[in-house]
Amino acid sequence: MENSIAQLKKHKDYFKHIEGKKVANLCGSNGKKAVPIALLGADVTVFDISEENKQYALELAGYAKTIIDYIVTDIYEIDLSAYQSYFDVLYLEGGILHYFDDIEKLMSILYALLKTDGKMILSDFHPLRKCVLADSKKVSYFENKNLQLGDLAYKDFFDEAEQTDFPNVSVRLYTLSDIINAVIGSGFQLEKFDEHRSWDGEDIPWEFTILAKKYK
Repeated sequence: MENSIAQLKKHKDYFKHIEGKKVANLCGSNGKKAVPIALLGADVTVFDISEENKQYALELAGYAKTIIDYIVTDIYEIDLSAYQSYFDVLYLEGGILHYFDDIEKLMSILYALLKTDGKMILSDFHPLRKCVLADSKKVSYFENKNLQLGDLAYKDFFDEAEQTDFPNVSVRLYTLSDIINAVIGSGFQLEKFDEHRSWDGEDIPWEFTILAKKYK
């Protein structure tokens, strides 16, 4: 509440003039980004598949003395009759693309949600990250077109005994060109592409951010 813009970290420059804007935070999890954006004066709607995340996010918003709307849904099943060309800004971050088996379908939905002249801020794990980590097994960059099993998010933060109770998730890994071409192919105009170092500053391409806009 004291410094909401700082909670957006490397994306804070995208939210300097957000007052009164309609923002969709897709796969917004527990509201850790949606609540600061709402505190900055935006009208924020979170779309996420988890009822537990909704409970946490709404409680967080309440304690922060702000309001967010939270819709529990599969992103593929968002009601486009209600939200067609509705949002000024789309915000996706935190590593979510690998949960979608059809990135072209995802981008077409995002394009439909956005108003003309609106912008999409898409930040995700850099596809090269797994290939260059020293402690990682060899990962093929180009041969990841099929669904594969992955660990549930935050599994490593639990004791090993507890980890045995975690289910696997199905993920699909995309190359950087898969992602950029899906953005462009859906009709977005790519405005900016940034690559980011790892959280501890190592010389590793850890994340990226795409800024894209929807024009007539």
